[in-house]
Amino acid sequence: MRGFSFLARLYWEALIRLRPERADAHNRLGVLHKEAGRLDAAEAAYREALRRNPDHAGARNNLGVLHKEAGRLDEAEAAYHEALRCDPGFAPAHNNLGVLYKEAGRLDEAEAAYCEALSCNPRQADAHNNLGVIFKESGRLDEAEAAYREALRLRPGHADAHNNLGVVCKESERPQEAEAAYHAALRLRPDHANAHNNLGVLYKETGRLDEAEAAYRAALRLCPDHVDALYNLGVLYGDQEQQAEAESFYRATLRVRPEHADAAWNLSLILLSQGRYEEGWARYETRCNPNVQRPHDIPDLDPVWQGEDLTGKRIVVWLEQGFGDEIQFARFAPLLKERGCAQVILLCSPPLRELLRTLDGVDVVLAKEDPLPAYDFWIFVMSLPWRLGMRLDTIPARLPYLAADPVRLERWRERLPEGALRVGLVWKGSASHRNDAHRSMPGLSTLAPLWSAPGVVFVSLQKGQGEDEAAHPPPGQALTHLGSEIRDFADSAALVAQLDLVICVDTAIAHVAGALGKPCWVLLPKRGTDWRWLHERSDSLWYPATLRLFRQRDGWEGVVGEAAAALRAWAGSRMRS
Repeated sequence: MRGFSFLARLYWEALIRLRPERADAHNRLGVLHKEAGRLDAAEAAYREALRRNPDHAGARNNLGVLHKEAGRLDEAEAAYHEALRCDPGFAPAHNNLGVLYKEAGRLDEAEAAYCEALSCNPRQADAHNNLGVIFKESGRLDEAEAAYREALRLRPGHADAHNNLGVVCKESERPQEAEAAYHAALRLRPDHANAHNNLGVLYKETGRLDEAEAAYRAALRLCPDHVDALYNLGVLYGDQEQQAEAESFYRATLRVRPEHADAAWNLSLILLSQGRYEEGWARYETRCNPNVQRPHDIPDLDPVWQGEDLTGKRIVVWLEQGFGDEIQFARFAPLLKERGCAQVILLCSPPLRELLRTLDGVDVVLAKEDPLPAYDFWIFVMSLPWRLGMRLDTIPARLPYLAADPVRLERWRERLPEGALRVGLVWKGSASHRNDAHRSMPGLSTLAPLWSAPGVVFVSLQKGQGEDEAAHPPPGQALTHLGSEIRDFADSAALVAQLDLVICVDTAIAHVAGALGKPCWVLLPKRGTDWRWLHERSDSLWYPATLRLFRQRDGWEGVVGEAAAALRAWAGSRMRS
């Protein structure tokens, strides 16, 4: 091929010596120079073609391609428009304008440019493929698939169209067709890094983790800075709890693309789970980035507190994320009072309002939809550890920091069963939680070994999923179910305060117990263990001498068996004392 290009260059150079006025010869010589990487010579040849014929659409279009590749986007756009002024039906210039617009996020203009290219030349496979990309990014999967298939009808060897068709098939939940399309792209172009990466994504989602890793690494061999492959390897290792490897790939992703929000977010979770709070809290702010996979809703408030002097000021503290997060981090709001704040206003989810009104050091507790009084600053509650410079050894952990309402205590007292030792149970969290498949137990029967403990009566605090099961427990698992009658977290607190122990999965009730200073055992999943519980610890620095952590090694059987043995020992000790 190189020899052919050399001979072709000799031919056009010879023709130019004989006929220097031939603009097309200069243009063709420019194309050969560009293919050989001689970009300055290519530009000189295109400009000579235009000196000979200012209306040469091909030379103007090719000059635009050079400008685009050099990052001179305004000049590229101008060159394409000039090509179309010379020849309005010049399809490659319409197509190249579409590429330029698409990369600038001007999708409507890109779509119009591709359609114009196809009206000029319906057999332009690249334009069909590019139009498919626009359709796909707009969520029009059927139209995208049709465009890719038309590109392949016109050019069966179009590797990009095969790869793009695979993406659409995957998103349409046709994994076998997607895999076939990716392999077709790789047969045509074994060096197609995107196809390797996409194949890795497919393998990971279908549980073929070794093949996924191999595919991502193949993409990186071809393109060491392939940002998606770097990030995907980070996710792959993170899901397998290989945190050192995951951290390495997230950092590599950020070196290539510092603004990669998801890599920064996932890195923050790793750092926090290891107690590396100084960097972890700073990176945790990525949750507010609109480009992160699960972006935070930012309230329409202003200005954000960024560490200014709070003496005499009023601040709104916006509690965030799940109920458990709101309870756990509410402890930071009173610290603002210690900085001279005149008024601390806490905004929480409605079911938490009454419970959080027992928090000392807070002046006003409102539900988020309540009218807001005047204020000077606002801040997300989980940004306070960062702004306050919290470290692992400075976690504010004075317990209890919440209290049960006396009226509610009395109301629930008569509902509780008689018994020497009362143990509350929660075996499922919210079904909407992203890790619910791992953190929630299959059912109440999973806890059956607990019933071997002597002198214990069990109370179900289960709310939401699992309530029906609690109302009709399996034979041999006697249970008083009160969860369905709980109206808000003040009710939950009044119940928990009158129990001897709570045993639960990683859900909000653990934080209720912890904030009340009530003994609680939390049964943690192996996969997706939340960052706040750190690693390998059986205690919690957030709730010292209150929470005990039981960590899953394999399935639930082992961790429940461990908890059951501990419960028998605890019950025996309590009954003897």
